[in-house]
Amino acid sequence: MPLHKLRNIGIAAHIDAGKTTVTERILFYTGVTRKLGEVHDGQATTDFMKQEQERGITIASAAISCFWKDAHINLIDTPGHVDFTVEVERSLRVIDGMIALFCAVGGVEPQSETVWNQADRYRVPRIAFINKMDRTGADFYDVVNQMNQVLDANAVVIQIPMGAEDEFEGIIDVIEGIAYRFDDKGRIETPVPEQYKDKLAEARAQLLEKLADFSDEVAELFLEDREVSNELLKRAAREATLRLNITPVLCGAAYKNKGVQLLLDAVIDYLPSPLDIGAVIGTDINNPEKSNVRHPSANDPFSALAFKLINDPFVGQQTFVRVYSGLLKSGMQVLNSTKDKHERIGRIMKIHAKNREEVSEAGPGDIVALIGLKLTKTGDTLCDPAHPLHLESITVPATVIEMKISPASRKDQSKLGEALHKLTNEDPSFNVRYDEETEETIIAGMGELHLEIIIDRLKHEFGVEVDVSEPSVAYRETITTEREASYRYSKQTGGRGQFAETHFRIEPNEGNGYEFVDRIKGGAIPTEFVPSVNKGIAKTLEKGVLAGFPIVDVRIVLHDGKFHPVDSSDMAFQTCASICFKEGFMKAHPILLEPIMKVEINTPDDYIGDITGNLNKRRGRVESMRRHRKGSQKVVAFVPLVEMFGYATALRNISSGRASFSMDFFQYMPLSKSVQEEVLKKLAEKKAAMKK
Repeated sequence: MPLHKLRNIGIAAHIDAGKTTVTERILFYTGVTRKLGEVHDGQATTDFMKQEQERGITIASAAISCFWKDAHINLIDTPGHVDFTVEVERSLRVIDGMIALFCAVGGVEPQSETVWNQADRYRVPRIAFINKMDRTGADFYDVVNQMNQVLDANAVVIQIPMGAEDEFEGIIDVIEGIAYRFDDKGRIETPVPEQYKDKLAEARAQLLEKLADFSDEVAELFLEDREVSNELLKRAAREATLRLNITPVLCGAAYKNKGVQLLLDAVIDYLPSPLDIGAVIGTDINNPEKSNVRHPSANDPFSALAFKLINDPFVGQQTFVRVYSGLLKSGMQVLNSTKDKHERIGRIMKIHAKNREEVSEAGPGDIVALIGLKLTKTGDTLCDPAHPLHLESITVPATVIEMKISPASRKDQSKLGEALHKLTNEDPSFNVRYDEETEETIIAGMGELHLEIIIDRLKHEFGVEVDVSEPSVAYRETITTEREASYRYSKQTGGRGQFAETHFRIEPNEGNGYEFVDRIKGGAIPTEFVPSVNKGIAKTLEKGVLAGFPIVDVRIVLHDGKFHPVDSSDMAFQTCASICFKEGFMKAHPILLEPIMKVEINTPDDYIGDITGNLNKRRGRVESMRRHRKGSQKVVAFVPLVEMFGYATALRNISSGRASFSMDFFQYMPLSKSVQEEVLKKLAEKKAAMKK
C-alpha cells in the first residue's frame, strides 16, 4: 500500500458525544464487521473490556485497521472521560489526523476543550463531525459558532444539514452541490431541494471567502468573480486543513447511519498521510542540542515510538508502536534508546480491536502490536542500534487521588503485587507505592472512576479481591525559604566503619521539580560519591518529611563535605544526604500543596446562584460564567480536589438533576495555614490510631 494512501487517525470528543458509535459505523461500512455493534447493549467492537461494556463508556483507546475505497485507515477510538485523559494523550502523540466529534445538542463541552488543546499541542490536523443531528434540541449552526468562540477552531462548513431533530432528512455537500439521503443500503444522491438552495449558496460563498485567505489561486478567482472549480476548492481546503488554518465541519446522525460514508470520504480527502506529515525530528543521544531527522521511508534507519501496553491473557504483553521510518521485522534486534537497552522483536501483529493478524514486517506509518518486548514502556523510543535517537515522549499528568488497598485474603498478596505491576506498565497515569511505616499499599490515579475501574479489573481480570479505603487527596510537600544544611554521619562497628559529611543549600524551585547542582571543589567529596548524595536525597523525596507525601520543587546545591579514605562508601553518603536533607527541609518552612481542579459546569440559568454559592463554600474560585446555549450557562471554577468528593450528588440535588459538570487537574497550590494544620492533625490522629 503506497504511503500516500495511508491514514492514521483518532476519534476524540467529550464523553457521550458518540465516538464509539461512529467507530462502529465506520467498521461496518468498511467491511470489518458484518453486524452493527451498539454501545448501549455492550456489543461495540472497540469496547471489548468488560468494564466498558457494563458502563457503556470507552476506557482504553482501541486500534483498528480498515480500508475505504483504495485507502488504508488505522483508526484509534479514544475515551472521553477526563479520568482516562492519558489514553487520549498517547493516541494523539502517534496519529496524523483527528476526527473531533461534537454532539449537536451538547455542543462544545468541557472535555471537548481538553481534547482540542491536546491536539493543538501535538499540532494534529482535524475535521469536525457534528453528530446526533436527529436528537431533540440539535442545532448545527450554534455548535459551529461555539467551535469558533470557545475553541478558536476557524470552523468552515463543508456540509449543511437538511432539517434537524425529527425532521433531519439528509446532508448537502457544499463543494459538490449534491444532496444525500440515507436508507438501509447507504447513501442516495438527490438534487438539492429548493428550500435549501439559498443556504447552500450562502455556505459556498463563506467557504470561498475563507479559503481565499489561505490560497492565492482561490483568492485570484474569487476577487475576479470567476468560477472556482470543485477540484481547486477541495485541494485548497485540504492544504488549509493540513496547515491547521481551518477545521472542515461535517454533520450526521451515526446511530441512524446518516453521514458516516461521507465522513470516511472526508478522512481520505482532508486528513494527512504520513507523507503529508513529513519527517519526524528526534534528538541525538550523545548530543541533546543536535537533531536527528527520520523521513517516512523504508530506506531511512528504523525508528518507532511505543505508546501503549496491554496485557493479553492469550499472548501476554502487547506493546503498541507507531513506526516512523525504516522496516521492522520479526527476530530483529532494536535499541530502546530511552533505557539504552537492546530488545529483540518477537511477533508483529496488526490489531483489529480484540482480533489479531500476524505479519512479518511493518513499515513507515504502520501502527502495530509487538509481542515479546521485556523492557519497553509507554513513551520509549525504539530505533536502529547503528543510528540511535530519542523521539519526543508522551506527557503523563500528575496523579491527584489515592486509595489504600489490601488483598481480602493474605494468600493473594503476591498475586496482587503481580497484577498491580502489570497495570502500572499498561497505564502510566496509575501509580503504586508501599508505605513501609503503615505496611499499606497505596494506589494513585486521575480520579474516582479511574481507581474504581482499576479495582474492578483486579477482581475480574486478575482474580484478586481487595479491601479498599475511602479515596484521599494526593498532597505534595515543598519548602518556602532557602536554608543551609549540614550533617556528619559516622558509625563505628566491629569492622569497617561508615563515614560521610555533606554541606548543601536547599532552595525553593517553584514549578521546576527537583534539581541537583554539584558545586564541589577540590575533591572535598570524591566524584564517585556525588551521585550517591543525589540518590540519597531523591529517595527521600518519594516519601516526604513533613507528612509522608512526595516532595516537589526543591533545588539542592551541594558545595562542601568530607570523606574518609577507608570508611566512606556509596551507602554512607546516601544515608548522610538523606538525614541532612530531612533536617534542612524542616528548617526551610515546609508546606503542603493540594491539587486544584478546573471544574466546568453546564447549568440552566435558574440554578446559577445556588451553584456559585456552593462552589464558594467548597473554597472554590469562580473564574468565568458565559452563555452556553439559550437558557443555560457554563461556569468555570477552580476548586480544591478534597472539596469535590461527593459533588456529583450535591450538584444533582441543587439543580434537580439538570446541571452537569466535568473536572480536570489544574495545578498544585499551597494550603492555607489553618487548613494545613487541620490536615496534619487528622494524619497524626490516623497514624496514632493505627499504632494502637
